[in-house]
Amino acid sequence: MHITKILTSWYSDNKRELPWRRTKNPYYIWLSEIILQQTQVKQGLPYYEAFVSEYPNVFDLAKADEEHVLKLWQGLGYYSRARNLHASAKFIASELDGEFPNNYMDLLKLKGVGDYTASAIASICFGEVAAVVDGNVYRVLSRYYGIHTPINSTQGKKEFKALAQEIIDRKNPADFNQAIMEFGAMQCKPNNPDCLICPLNKSCQAFLEQKVSLLPIKIKASKPTKKYFNYLVYINNDHETILEKREDKGIWQNLYQFPLIESNKSLTYEELKTMIEFKVNDISLFNEESIVHKLSHQHLHTKFWIITTDRLPDKGISVKDIHDYPTPILIKNFIDTFKF
Repeated sequence: MHITKILTSWYSDNKRELPWRRTKNPYYIWLSEIILQQTQVKQGLPYYEAFVSEYPNVFDLAKADEEHVLKLWQGLGYYSRARNLHASAKFIASELDGEFPNNYMDLLKLKGVGDYTASAIASICFGEVAAVVDGNVYRVLSRYYGIHTPINSTQGKKEFKALAQEIIDRKNPADFNQAIMEFGAMQCKPNNPDCLICPLNKSCQAFLEQKVSLLPIKIKASKPTKKYFNYLVYINNDHETILEKREDKGIWQNLYQFPLIESNKSLTYEELKTMIEFKVNDISLFNEESIVHKLSHQHLHTKFWIITTDRLPDKGISVKDIHDYPTPILIKNFIDTFKF
């Protein structure tokens, strides 16, 4: 039996019951696909349900305040996904009268939608023969066909996309795309897959050549850079503190944080004290050891300095309202731990 039929047959018997699989509404499919980028299903599912509950349709999402969208997204990371989601919702609502683009090429024009998401929506909602290629698909194809081309190289992306397009079920592209992704997530796992019960093991090159653990091949990313963050957690006599909105372009754009001092090394109490230019009552360190927050391209060595003062150096907010603001998970974890 050909890989295409084996995968779709396996999928019909083994697929997980997930809410976005009970619909072909492009709004719900789009929402699920954006949430599940860089996110596992078990983590993304509660966020999907929260978004559907809060914003049942694209008009509701379009009308939302961006801060509310970011707050609902808090903890998922890669916040540009949320900003792009909101921008695209506004575009669809105002420019397209709420009608989703119904083909791969037009879907690609939406902010935050790339080849994978456009293919998923086009195939699942509109039956277009557009093959998806994500991390799961790369893994299944590289192992089954014994392909050693690095999956994150330009050549690799072209090669795997062409192969996926070649084997897609032309009569049922929606189920095939979901089948190969589900197969990679549940059966052909990154580590220690149970190859003995795999329905593809009779013709899987990696299994036959004992190379399952070696594939797929990925070019190693450059070493993450180190940054040193010092957050100044001001508290005055009226139980107010300061949160600042990050305006600069970056992963945390439009999220809130405590005033920040970046340094090229870990600061001591004496060094930090010289950087504060107004009268304070006391400075103490919340965490003696730096909290290391790991992002894909950098590691943030973070200290939270608690600073009590009679007056704040800037406009403050009541600490009772601090949970209302969208913050990076690094800040949220501190707020949840520190009892103001």
